[in-house]
Amino acid sequence: GGTVTLEAEARDRLSVVADGDARRALTILEAAAQHVGEGGTITPEVVEAAMARRLAAHDKAGEAHYDLISALHKAVRGSDPQGALYWLARILQGGEDPMFVARRLVRMASEDIGLADPGALPVALAGRDAYHFLGSPEGELALAEVAVHLATAPKSNRVYAAWKAAQAAAAETPAAPVPLHIRNAPTSLMRELGYGKGYRYAFDDPAAYVPQEYLPEALRGAMFYEPGPFGHERRIAERLQWWAERAAAHPAGEGSPASEP
Repeated sequence: GGTVTLEAEARDRLSVVADGDARRALTILEAAAQHVGEGGTITPEVVEAAMARRLAAHDKAGEAHYDLISALHKAVRGSDPQGALYWLARILQGGEDPMFVARRLVRMASEDIGLADPGALPVALAGRDAYHFLGSPEGELALAEVAVHLATAPKSNRVYAAWKAAQAAAAETPAAPVPLHIRNAPTSLMRELGYGKGYRYAFDDPAAYVPQEYLPEALRGAMFYEPGPFGHERRIAERLQWWAERAAAHPAGEGSPASEP
């Protein structure tokens, strides 16, 4: 290919509009070079025009920006790796900050996959770190890997829903006292007042489980988290059921040892 000339003022302007993002600077420079052609000169005005074209293609404050992010999120949630890859490519080619996309993928891992695949969140965080380490274009492959992993993972929003419910309950009962048996009792006075009295240490039981109440009186029996039927949450459901059966049979935490499922 041919060469172009970059004026000093244009270089300074490019540094400003790229705001330290090497990928964005390269993208704008390539667009400017295409505009002036072989042997041309890139002026500050050309840089501005190239930047304007990039913004028109991907307006980060506009409807198209949110539509593309929404499409990626819904493709992941909908278990469609083809759509997830396509919309990810569209977003990155449009000039979006890849770290913004990486953060959104981490959010998807928590919101839409959850404990159905406990490995999803570490994978998303690893993808973010890989992009941060490699940059573009090599690091974009890590984001693609994350998108495919999330799209093909079993799905659950049960922790997301449970967290919302727990937050609402905490807001409604901000002064609910901590039950005495699970309060901290560092002083003799506190122990005399009953702090910690009746607390049963789980590891004193052969099965490492002792039924006792951990919620305040006002929320006794509340159910925030109920696992879904997919992926790892099936295993969690089995464990919770085993604990519930043990609590019903031995409410005082006594009885013959049992093997955890």
